Amino acid sequence: MKQADAHTQLLESSELKETKSYRWSSVIAPFLFPALGGLLYGYDIGATSSASLSLESSSLSGTNWYDLSSLQIGLVESGSLYGALIGSLLAFTLADFLGRRRELISAAAFYILGAGLQAGASSFVFLLTGRLVYGLGIGMAMHGAPMYIAETCPEEIRGTLVSMKEGLIVLGMLLGYLTGYLTVDTVGGWRITYGVGAPIAVVVAVGMWWLPSSPRWLLLRACKGKADMKVSQEKAMAALRRLRGKEIEEHAISSQVEETLQSLQSVHDEASFLEIFEGSSLKALIIGGGLVLFQQITGQPSVLYYAASIFQSAGFSAASDATRVSVILGFFKLLMTLFAVWKVDKLGRRPLLIGGVSGLICALFLLALYYAFAQGASALAVVALLLYVGSYQVSFGPISWLMVSEIFPLRTRGRALSIAVLLNFASNAVVTFAFSPLKELLGTAGTFLMFGIIGVVALLFVIFKVPETKGLSLEEIEAKLSA
Repeated sequence: MKQADAHTQLLESSELKETKSYRWSSVIAPFLFPALGGLLYGYDIGATSSASLSLESSSLSGTNWYDLSSLQIGLVESGSLYGALIGSLLAFTLADFLGRRRELISAAAFYILGAGLQAGASSFVFLLTGRLVYGLGIGMAMHGAPMYIAETCPEEIRGTLVSMKEGLIVLGMLLGYLTGYLTVDTVGGWRITYGVGAPIAVVVAVGMWWLPSSPRWLLLRACKGKADMKVSQEKAMAALRRLRGKEIEEHAISSQVEETLQSLQSVHDEASFLEIFEGSSLKALIIGGGLVLFQQITGQPSVLYYAASIFQSAGFSAASDATRVSVILGFFKLLMTLFAVWKVDKLGRRPLLIGGVSGLICALFLLALYYAFAQGASALAVVALLLYVGSYQVSFGPISWLMVSEIFPLRTRGRALSIAVLLNFASNAVVTFAFSPLKELLGTAGTFLMFGIIGVVALLFVIFKVPETKGLSLEEIEAKLSA
């Protein structure tokens, strides 16, 4: 009864609270340094596409082990993905112990070590080891960054900032494509391409060392008996003062600390594994897990596989060079992501998801139509491709990561989010692996038709299962799911 009353008070507070003041100059650093961890994930995607070309060249590789088999190249290209899966498992075990800040410092350390191993690799084994270590950084960064940003930023702009992290992932892809393009004709250029990630990771490590711990994590740790409550409250308030700037009123800081403690009043120990699959945590896991799953199984990696051939069929001169096509699409992805960033805290999460997934479905059915009946109509394919990319970048791209960062109860957030991240990378790996067999079994048109049907299921999931979280504090979202 007492817990239900607390939930009611939290829900009512959303209607009564005043707009909190904050300084943008104070908000930028707690967003930027974690988000650079996402940029390094995007950079790896862009860099690997061109680095593998350099690595295989007898004249440009600069090694005597350039003659790699298709299996070895596949391991190089997907090595960081497997590392990210392991990193997600590490996050499940260590995230709440380390805290969001130290988790991101650890991710930066893995990035630095992985980039160094790749750049200095003297054999295929060393290169693959570097890919796996770098992937550990990806897994931990993609877990820690959205949590740190969501837990430290004002709720009025939480959607904007967490979605902007997706913008930095796309910016990282562009940086990777550009670096690869500039070094592709240099002997050993793949070493430079992979090594560029190291100095960026140093910036992440230094920045996260300077930033305070998440106030919500400090209070969670105290409620679990891992730290003195009075000391933790003082640290949480000091952290909030740094995160909001000097203009924020003291009563607003006290109010947020009290609100967080109220949501944690029943927390006295570590959440068990089974607790993740109970009550509001299970409801949040279904929503978050469903979003990151549909993010991948609606064909996102597969559609982009056809980008170069679609542009080429339309007669675009840039299509003669796959790296230039990637840059064109990268800029378009960034533009549409910025649109989502601009609108997410004005329109809300659900309108962007519903509109974007609807556009994504139309694009997939158009691509199926093109490959089945209309391969002479190249303009149709280009329109469908751009519609798919644009729709994805205003919906599943940024909104999925935003919602998984904000819907889980604080008590189980670290472990539950690691399951969502693990599901995202695992489904990405399955879709990437299964694409060729599916294309052989169903044909290209049939494969896109299948993705379109899955998209319809995803749209129904969004309409009936995904709540609106715009403008609510994390504690209010928790109360909403518990009601």
